[in-house]
Amino acid sequence: MQKTARFDVLGIGNAIVDIIATVPEDFLFEQEITKGSMTLIDQDRAQSLYARFPAATEASGGSAANTIAGVSSYGAKGAYLGKVANDDLGDIFSHDLKAIGVSYSVPRLKDGPQTARCLIAVTPDAQRSMSTFLGASSLFCADDLDADLIRDSQITYMEGYLFDRDAAKQAFVEAAEIARAAGRKTAITLSDLFCVDRHRAAFLHLIKGHIDIVFANETELLSLYQTTSFDQAVAQIRKDSDFAVVTKGESGSMILSGDETVEIEVCPVDQVVDTTGAGDLYAAGVLYGLASGLSLSRCGELGSKAAAEIISHYGARPAISLDSLL
Repeated sequence: MQKTARFDVLGIGNAIVDIIATVPEDFLFEQEITKGSMTLIDQDRAQSLYARFPAATEASGGSAANTIAGVSSYGAKGAYLGKVANDDLGDIFSHDLKAIGVSYSVPRLKDGPQTARCLIAVTPDAQRSMSTFLGASSLFCADDLDADLIRDSQITYMEGYLFDRDAAKQAFVEAAEIARAAGRKTAITLSDLFCVDRHRAAFLHLIKGHIDIVFANETELLSLYQTTSFDQAVAQIRKDSDFAVVTKGESGSMILSGDETVEIEVCPVDQVVDTTGAGDLYAAGVLYGLASGLSLSRCGELGSKAAAEIISHYGARPAISLDSLL
């Protein structure tokens, strides 16, 4: 008999500290920032851009870490694997996760690049434009995996943003193999269009052979299958994965399980303040629901509620305890 998992969801991803500032539209042009996208930058560019940022809020982030924070806020037990440096931002990241009850004990990087940070410029239309220095987080590899932790988690959720180096790709495969051998579930989020464009073949290999649950938005899904037909992309993901979750912005989302399709409506908000983390927290609601054995429609509802909460304020971590939404 399979033993009860100690953790509901384990996240694996880029351990990043978010630096969020409200900027005028002209700021993006002046600083050559691509609006609404995520651009990778080096350490020098990160320091230069930070010096030009207006007053900012610093908070732990990273896509999968935000999702695990949401899972924990719903009342589930979360754990996280991601690499930080032995510096001040590394202290902030570690403290913030542990303070909300997430298990996190990955050894710090002592010699090498600084802790990753994402400089998020939020324009008046609530769009976020991200300039990301991956730093220590990008050095995550199979040696950083905790096999016992993976075996002791119902779902291991992996972040596409981390899927850039060959060492990380191998870590994802090994993590998935450990989870499946223990009878646990695996999940991945495609994260961003640029991730899919850069690693399409590797993503497809991982999804077809190692992943149980796929999270993607409409644009990412179309890119994954190199088609302009949403229906065709949906048909293809059904063939490649038993379970997929596709977000469609203001049009809501859909959960695909076998031949079943569950349409999910968005939860309205009075004012959209900052869309940072909307997809991360949507995933948190769905993963919490799946780990709790809830219906597919309820899983999607909790995802939409969490996403609505996160876009109503600045930052990518919940401002309230999400269990109040239950």
